[in-house]
Amino acid sequence: MKTLIILLLPCCLAAQVNPHSTKVHSYTKKDGTHVSSYHRTKSDGTTKNNYSHKGNTNPYTGKEGRKK
Repeated sequence: MKTLIILLLPCCLAAQVNPHSTKVHSYTKKDGTHVSSYHRTKSDGTTKNNYSHKGNTNPYTGKEGRKK
């Protein structure tokens, strides 16, 4: 039973991540402000799969969305 759980756990975790997400690499703004890398969902016209939307949770940070 433990083996089955160990084998299925990565599949369950991978299913939680939006396949249409992209990583934004860190960069420095013109004013010298450093912005760390982060993940975001690709624009698709819906808020149901956006990490920042209320009711959704960012699987990379664990933060809950707050936008309506």
